[in-house]
Amino acid sequence: MSSQPTEPRPGPPARPPAPRSAPGERPRHVLVLGGTAEARRLAAALVAHPAGIRVTTSLAGRTTRPDAVAGQTRTGGFGGADGLADWLRAHQVDALVDATHPFAETITAHAARAAVATGVPTVVLRRPGWRPVPGDRWYDVPSLAGAAEALPGLGDRVFLTTGRLGLAAFAHLADHHFLVRSVEPPDPPLPPDTEVLLARGPFTLTGERALLRAHRVDVLVTKDSGGEATAAKLTAARELGLPVVVVRRPPLPPGATAVADVPAVLHRLGLGQE
Repeated sequence: MSSQPTEPRPGPPARPPAPRSAPGERPRHVLVLGGTAEARRLAAALVAHPAGIRVTTSLAGRTTRPDAVAGQTRTGGFGGADGLADWLRAHQVDALVDATHPFAETITAHAARAAVATGVPTVVLRRPGWRPVPGDRWYDVPSLAGAAEALPGLGDRVFLTTGRLGLAAFAHLADHHFLVRSVEPPDPPLPPDTEVLLARGPFTLTGERALLRAHRVDVLVTKDSGGEATAAKLTAARELGLPVVVVRRPPLPPGATAVADVPAVLHRLGLGQE
């Protein structure tokens, strides 16, 4: 008994594209990928804007007590670039601002792909990186693994200020003492000889100078995060003649460019002062 071919079943109707501002119009709903001080300042500026902008800030959820943010917030991932694209469509977002940490490489890549998939205009907000000045003893490295490779010969007592993630890159260095400073407890594995200091910036030059001396630090390791909140450690290290291992920022996705401050974002969104 032969079976008859069946008619293909119709799939779900295609989701209509989210209505967006016409070219040249001001955006009505802006999604800010946040977690930085710049993102908070941007959300406050958008909420206060006379154009009546709806603002949603997305937080990764890695910090248990995040600072307050103006406007609406959401917490957690989107499910990759495709999930972010679906969220942009479903919530009728017509402008996306990536104001994540300069080292949040994955979400930045997802944002770029979601912007291409949806056609939502996107702005990347990145604070400028740090630059060495006369007297600095900086060693530039491309990654945390590169920082670990650079430490032997620079000093035995390490002040590690790269955040709570990725410390596995240093876990094999049993001959070094690590002072690890982060906002939240760091994720294991950690180096065998590790002292954890939980603290949140901004940090003062007086405090950083005293900390380096009290812990007899030989070498500082940091990411090139930029900004003023944590820059005092670089000045203190320079004053004390300490070497600084600086992890360079990952590159932006192809075709993406960054602006340096909130006024530049507002200008790009057509919300600057007339």
